[in-house]
Amino acid sequence: METMEGDVIDYLNRENEEYRRLNEEHGRLEQALEEILRKRHHSEDDEVEKKRIKKEKLMKKDRMAEIIRKYKEQRN
Repeated sequence: METMEGDVIDYLNRENEEYRRLNEEHGRLEQALEEILRKRHHSEDDEVEKKRIKKEKLMKKDRMAEIIRKYKEQRN
């Protein structure tokens, strides 16, 4: 099952502009979040930014899951 899921993701990264863009943005957000988490001390602004990034990442991940679901439905 994982290989099939991985194949779908690879295909969508190559062929679906929206999925590719969302995936790239999700990766950039992950890097930004990791940068905040590496800090020894977090300011209030850091905490607010951390929450904002997590929400945005989740929205992108949800949309990516929706694209995968629709792709699979079309193939069946």
